[in-house]
Amino acid sequence: MYHPTVARLTYRGLLGRRRAFILFALPALLIVISVVIRVLTGADDDTAVNVLGGFALATMVPLIGVIAGTGAIGPEIDDGSVIYLLSKPVKRHTVILTKLIVAIGVTVVFSAVPTLIAGFVLNGNSQQIAVAYAAAAAVASVAYSAIFLLLGTVTRHAVVAGLVYALVWESLFGSLIPGARTLSVQQWSLALAQKIGAEGAISSDVGLPLALTLLIGVTAAATWYASRKLRTLTLAGEE
Repeated sequence: MYHPTVARLTYRGLLGRRRAFILFALPALLIVISVVIRVLTGADDDTAVNVLGGFALATMVPLIGVIAGTGAIGPEIDDGSVIYLLSKPVKRHTVILTKLIVAIGVTVVFSAVPTLIAGFVLNGNSQQIAVAYAAAAAVASVAYSAIFLLLGTVTRHAVVAGLVYALVWESLFGSLIPGARTLSVQQWSLALAQKIGAEGAISSDVGLPLALTLLIGVTAAATWYASRKLRTLTLAGEE
């Protein structure tokens, strides 16, 4: 299910100069903002929730997911080099699963870890807020990686589509429109944060059992369909 060579090539592509700059810039911005806020206002639980929920989980995590998920396979499809990869004796679902694992790893490292650090900076993990949001960022990373990896297999404009989803649906509609919140990865992951955090510190519009079911279902469905699209792409390339 995991192919080391595919993983190495994927890591190399994701951590190239331009993508690496964005991957490092967003977490660095979060930590700088957190330090400045802590210095100016001191430790405050409400401020920590606003920063970690409003910037880290709602904006930074999906954006990093876009970069990692689409970057794991999109460029190879665009330039046609994926056909050479798929001509090797590697099962198609193994390719997708390996790339998904890499994308998840990159997204977790560049989103959940900085979120945890920022939370400790903002309020010292009072009411378990830092740990709660870091856990939410980690589970959201899994779903985002699968969704955006799928986008990388179905469209050549995966980055644009991913940005629209991340910035318009998740950050805007998912935060403001009640009905859209139940169909938001952000809200699903917040259900876990609500469970971990102190009572009343964090809230979600989705219950934890439903949220976990949706997270697992979306991740599995996106991974399955990405594998299916990759098989179709291979057949088309070989014809």
